[in-house]
Amino acid sequence: MVIVLLVAVLMKMTVPDKQAHKEAMMEAVNEFVEDNTVGKYGDNMLTKLGMNVVVKTIEVALNSKLRVHDYLLFNTTYVRLNGEEQMLSLGMFGHVFTFDKEMLQEKLEESLKAKEEAASEKEAAKMSARELKKLQKEQRKREKELAKEQKRKEREARREAKRKEREARKAQKEREREARRKAKEA
Repeated sequence: MVIVLLVAVLMKMTVPDKQAHKEAMMEAVNEFVEDNTVGKYGDNMLTKLGMNVVVKTIEVALNSKLRVHDYLLFNTTYVRLNGEEQMLSLGMFGHVFTFDKEMLQEKLEESLKAKEEAASEKEAAKMSARELKKLQKEQRKREKELAKEQKRKEREARREAKRKEREARKAQKEREREARRKAKEA
């Protein structure tokens, strides 16, 4: 019992702080970036400049997004990615255990994939919006054409009605003339 209590007190006294977590993570990030850039692009000034930019960007992101969860005897750090908390490190006995290179690669790939999916969804939404606007425009155009056609048919119907009315009056006058002529002859 005493040993357990001593271990618990030792653990509580040696829980690393947030800065120790950041330093351990930045060390892992530096190692990861160096392995992935120098191996692919060579060891030159441009590569080192690019590495520094990437590392500083990650450091700024960690400074703003890193959250520490303290569990008295140990603590963990998390960042929120895509609405989910991702654990980055575990601290106990004065040491910080960070993600390994494979996990970092996996998280970066997941992040890139999520960004690509979000971009493609956004593009699909834009395309859908464009298609919808195009369909609406075509619908309005069809409606205007139908309205024009309806008005044209109504004009033709009125003209036809007037023509038939004139013909009927003309036929009526002709019948009246014929009736008068027959009345005179009789």
